[in-house]
Amino acid sequence: MALTKLRREIDAALQMPVFDLSREELVQEALDNHEGVLTANGALRVVTGKRTGRSPKDKFFVDDAVTHDELCWDNNQACSKETFERLYKKMLAYAATHKMYVTDVYAGADPRYRLPVHFVTELAWHQLFVRNLFISNEAVAAGAEGFTVVCMPGLYADPEIDGVHSEMFVILNLTEKVVLIGGGQYAGEMKKGIFTVMNYLLPQHGVFSMHCSANVGPNGDSALFFGLSGTGKTTLSADGTRALVGDDEHGWSKDGIFNIEGGCYAKCIHLSEYTEPQIFRAIRENTVLENVILDENGEPDYDDIALTENTRAAYPLHYIDNALLPSVAGHPKTIIFLTADAFGVLPPVAKLTTEQAMYHYLSGYTSKVAGTEDGIIEPQATFSIGFGEPFLPLPPLTYAKMLGERINEYGVSVYLVNTGWSAGPYGIGQRIRLKHTRRLVNAVLDGELNNAEWETFPVFGLAIPKACEGVPAEILNPRNTWEDKEEYDKQLRKLAELFSKNVAKFHGLITEEILQAGPKM
Repeated sequence: MALTKLRREIDAALQMPVFDLSREELVQEALDNHEGVLTANGALRVVTGKRTGRSPKDKFFVDDAVTHDELCWDNNQACSKETFERLYKKMLAYAATHKMYVTDVYAGADPRYRLPVHFVTELAWHQLFVRNLFISNEAVAAGAEGFTVVCMPGLYADPEIDGVHSEMFVILNLTEKVVLIGGGQYAGEMKKGIFTVMNYLLPQHGVFSMHCSANVGPNGDSALFFGLSGTGKTTLSADGTRALVGDDEHGWSKDGIFNIEGGCYAKCIHLSEYTEPQIFRAIRENTVLENVILDENGEPDYDDIALTENTRAAYPLHYIDNALLPSVAGHPKTIIFLTADAFGVLPPVAKLTTEQAMYHYLSGYTSKVAGTEDGIIEPQATFSIGFGEPFLPLPPLTYAKMLGERINEYGVSVYLVNTGWSAGPYGIGQRIRLKHTRRLVNAVLDGELNNAEWETFPVFGLAIPKACEGVPAEILNPRNTWEDKEEYDKQLRKLAELFSKNVAKFHGLITEEILQAGPKM
């Protein structure tokens, strides 16, 4: 298969390319280039500078004859072909005068749906990140056409000339099959750039693409964990009794599920061997540690958030002891939607009907807490369609319909799990203990809750269990944990109103049954 015109141009522009270095060689290159330092446990620690997380305001899709009528422009930002061309030519010129690291990897563990990706990066540690996060243990056929990602943090845009918002830019040209990233070092832009591409491509082949983690039990019963960052996808799917399929991005075909990636990108804040032993032990040689503070002995201090709360570790999947390789499993038996409710009103576990599942998928609720962003002094509701709206280029209902069809076809049980607060909102109540959340999740996955006695959670109409062994009964209905019951009722109504306001944009687009599956005031 012939390479794209732009791929050929990019490769021709490289005057100092370095091809296909091993992980160990990339670590040494990064050290020689003064890109990072080794930690006491052998990981490569790097600092990403001004950008310590994604820059959604700086992400664009090229609006052209192909994408104009395909993409959902309500959720995605357009740029002109001229803007793309200007920055593309700047990157070609930059590539001619700078050393570049080049490799080919796959996205997608199922060979039928995998995407070859050609990465060209200015930084050696970015190339190590790519080798850790994508499937790099299988050789990509020479000349395989896929997507090309060019990442040059040292090339800055001029907003006034280039038609972008800042010096940072992420531009996806879906027609020409190129992703341009410049002006920032945060490696997650590469990972999420390809995830976005897969969210565009996979539905065209009848595959439901998902922002979720996945694991599988000893009897082959797979489970999906949907959730926004910080809700517990990685933590809860890393279960020593179940094999890990993947921690963040998956496809669901007619034959089952598969990991889109070949590694994990775990949050490190407050990480400990006691609470998250698998992740803790995965941070070793060739792991990339982003923005983690080191003590005088080179030991990572996971509690120090001096640079950011979004500290990260990037390691290959096989660093997890019970990882499933290749990362392909059967149809899921269970889906869990994770939310970190900072209002402290949602139950720690609730069972959903198909209509409720689609409602909560379209809502994609979690909450930001005080201190995470400037100006936030109390909990704020955050709604993100599909628990991953920034990465969904197609109309949201494309994905929601695929979810509903699969739930019904394969008889999947769906649960909502709150990993947030109880006994009061953030600042007053306490975070639901991880051991209780794990116990509830295990009761869901083992089928224990199938025999539970259920009651109806008010306003939201959810089914909640009256008891679960190993979990204090009073926390199962969160109202019991609040001293001020009237204040709880007030906060519950407040959150319900926010849900209703958010879902209003789907009126006329989704069925009345789905609309009615939400909270009722």
